[in-house]
Amino acid sequence: MKDKTKLIHEGRNPAEHFGAVNTPVYHVSTVLFETVKELNQFTTARMSYGRHGSPGTQALCEALCALEHADGCILTSSGVQAINVALLAFLKPGDHLLMVDSVYSPTRIFCDGLLKDFGITTSYYDPLVGANITDHLQANTKVVFLESPGSLSFEVQDVPAIVKAVKKTNESIITMLDNTWATPLFYKPLDHGVDVSLQAITKYIGGHADVMMGSIAYKETHKTVLEQTRYQMGLSVGPDDAYLALRGLRSLSARLQRHQDNGLTVAKWLQQREGVSRVIHPGLEGDAGHAIWTRDFKGASSLFGFALGDGTRAQVEAMLDHMSLFGMGFSWGGYESLLIPCNVARNRTATTWDMKEQYFRIHVGLEDPDDLIADLDAAITRFYEAA
Repeated sequence: MKDKTKLIHEGRNPAEHFGAVNTPVYHVSTVLFETVKELNQFTTARMSYGRHGSPGTQALCEALCALEHADGCILTSSGVQAINVALLAFLKPGDHLLMVDSVYSPTRIFCDGLLKDFGITTSYYDPLVGANITDHLQANTKVVFLESPGSLSFEVQDVPAIVKAVKKTNESIITMLDNTWATPLFYKPLDHGVDVSLQAITKYIGGHADVMMGSIAYKETHKTVLEQTRYQMGLSVGPDDAYLALRGLRSLSARLQRHQDNGLTVAKWLQQREGVSRVIHPGLEGDAGHAIWTRDFKGASSLFGFALGDGTRAQVEAMLDHMSLFGMGFSWGGYESLLIPCNVARNRTATTWDMKEQYFRIHVGLEDPDDLIADLDAAITRFYEAA
């Protein structure tokens, strides 16, 4: 069964719910058992207690496993919680974490904060290191973390080369990857040898800017440690949020294709627009990550970056404060277009971000691209007129 069909049919069993096409929302904490024998076998029951899941969360996990080619899936209350929980599952005091330098900034804060307090050390590596990742492994390295493309800067990592080199050096090292940009529709980390696939369902899977959720997908080998961590940390997501995520999942293929088309249309226009000094989008020919993206990915989402000339705060405000269609917000992956200024350099320690121009992160939504281009065109004009 192909992914587009899986999106519609996996995690759905109308016969169990009186013929309802969508799995209904079950608001449940207490689950009753008919006999003492059933009560004592609660660990193997489909439903045992609300914190451990509901028919809705189980349906979502079933669908995500089918898409990820995973044996199991854990849901969390946000994408960053999925990352943090996965890291805590495999790290203990005295361990070393090797983290990509282009990582999502809240993950960096977690590494340099709570993990450090727990006696876990983190060092950062160049996202373009490839097979030379082995130069950064230590005797106590337990986890290598990847994010491809990288947050804000969109470097595409050579994931197969990194994983192969890591496992050849030490098979027990866990590799995990934040796959939010591509979703499992455009990239499947587990198929490329990664041990744990992470994503913020908040973004493209949710798709409507109204749900917070994350997921951890894994192979059977890692089930015990991840499920024990989930249980001990009391992780739970609400049934209403699971319903919203399932709703978003059903239309993901159509939306993501539109996001890709719109994103590339806008990116190519920006390349030709006077005053735009650089566009970073892996789906563009000539982009530094295009070759690996073409080899490994099935598509591109609509989150990318572009730079204008040197600009002052007043120029940025003149540009962004008067947008008609683009909003300013820290999320992405919804139907709406977003645009924010970014400072990549402040979140780098292993590599140098040498771009001096004013840099922006753009998320292209589902609007007509001609309207978005007109909004951007006027905005760029305001930027330079305010100089």
